[in-house]
Amino acid sequence: MTVFINPNQEIGRIDPKLHGQFIEFLGECIDEGLWVGEDSPIENESGYRKATLDALRALKPPVIRWPGGCYADTYHWRDGVGARVGRRTTFNENFATYELDNHAFGTDEFLRLCEMLGAEPWININMLSGTVAEMKDWMEYCNREQPTDLALERAANGHEKPYGVKYWGIGNEVWAGGGMMTPSTYLDEYRRFASAMPSFTTDVFAPSPMYAIACGPDGNKPRERVKWTEDFFRGLAEYRQPRINGYDLHFYNWNVDDDADTPTEFDEHGWDKVIAGCLELEDILRDQWRLMNDGLALIAEPETAMDTKLTHVDLIIGEWGNWHKPAFFARPALKQQVTMRDAVTTALTLDLLQRNCDKVSMACNAQTINVLNSLILTEGDQTILTPNYDVFMMYQPHRGAVALDVPRADADDDHVYVFASKSGDGSELFVNLTNAHMGSVAETTLVLPAGARVVRMRELASADPHDCNTADAPDMVRARDVDIADEERVKVRPGTSTCEIAVRLAPASVNTLRIVLD
Repeated sequence: MTVFINPNQEIGRIDPKLHGQFIEFLGECIDEGLWVGEDSPIENESGYRKATLDALRALKPPVIRWPGGCYADTYHWRDGVGARVGRRTTFNENFATYELDNHAFGTDEFLRLCEMLGAEPWININMLSGTVAEMKDWMEYCNREQPTDLALERAANGHEKPYGVKYWGIGNEVWAGGGMMTPSTYLDEYRRFASAMPSFTTDVFAPSPMYAIACGPDGNKPRERVKWTEDFFRGLAEYRQPRINGYDLHFYNWNVDDDADTPTEFDEHGWDKVIAGCLELEDILRDQWRLMNDGLALIAEPETAMDTKLTHVDLIIGEWGNWHKPAFFARPALKQQVTMRDAVTTALTLDLLQRNCDKVSMACNAQTINVLNSLILTEGDQTILTPNYDVFMMYQPHRGAVALDVPRADADDDHVYVFASKSGDGSELFVNLTNAHMGSVAETTLVLPAGARVVRMRELASADPHDCNTADAPDMVRARDVDIADEERVKVRPGTSTCEIAVRLAPASVNTLRIVLD
């Protein structure tokens, strides 16, 4: 396969928040996975599992979404603040977690985590069983600078300065467990909650720094997702618009049809089905983007100079990842292993999000630890980094870079996928090459401007695509540097106007190249 990469064919800047993460009180995502408590025999840093914390520090997630997800609809933030010995104990039924919840990890623990990692927090409020007043108080506790009772309470709990939480999700999956709502009933509720959000400004004409995120459709329902967005934006255009900055679409790559197909046991048909499934998201997000903008076009022009017109809403993918059927029956809940099949789909999903950076502003992998498409697994005192972790680490240079439009010269190999970005100053290219063949080597030729040279190649692959990292073999599947002097793997053919770089890709592999343009 031959691919032309023109550094001048720009799509747009890749928002680092496309590499976001999601943590929820499901299974052992937070409890035991991230949080073990200060008295745990497991090595910890102020209650955070140290090995998990260290891995997240290296990962540098740009944004983290919490506390859910479905859990948000039963979560009352006051249960998780103040002295831990006085916090309520409740029962967590979400997705068969079925565990007591002592709320040791709450608002301050989450926001301090974000501070330690340099991540933007995204808090999803409780719309289903909570109230407008509860949401407003939560925002005040997190963000109020003036010495109100809630600001003083936050200071007494150890954080005098406001946290400055910008991103607030108003409802979660309201079309299902979040209320079984219709677009019109949700919009009525959304108008109330969004209108009650404090502005945290002292200038009546200044825009609020708060970013309100509305619940978008179920991305896995082909008919419903279209009608939901049409109806929501049609209703939004009636009369005045509430504050709305983002629209949150959820999409899972379901693998639930074949009982014999598990996270670690699958044949080539099962491999190909899961790979193809993740690629559906690209058509879905592009269609949703069109529907959103068609809906915004229905909004009337302002009647007076005092009015404003809503002209733009960001598209967000708040939850995405592979979901294999055995996760439903796993204990702890929703825990599943990660092989190269998951790593390849993770790479391809990040590619398509980055390729559509002119349409998508933020996205969160579901979930970071011990649940579904995990980057980190824990077993007792052991902490294991999955192949998905390596993919996110390999892709870090794309954050803030400029995505390039990369056309293929031919379509003789539809199992090899290429994505490229360039640095802000245009001196470097970062190219992803994913071989989605389960068992076949692939040869790819990149055609670039003259003077291009490869300075580094990383490869994530395994001798067997069913391999995974476990407590007994934590580094079975790990990214490694490829010897770029080995012409069997990388061969450069310089020319007067172009440069050809031939690359040999291992089966079922994710590869990244750093290329300098002279």
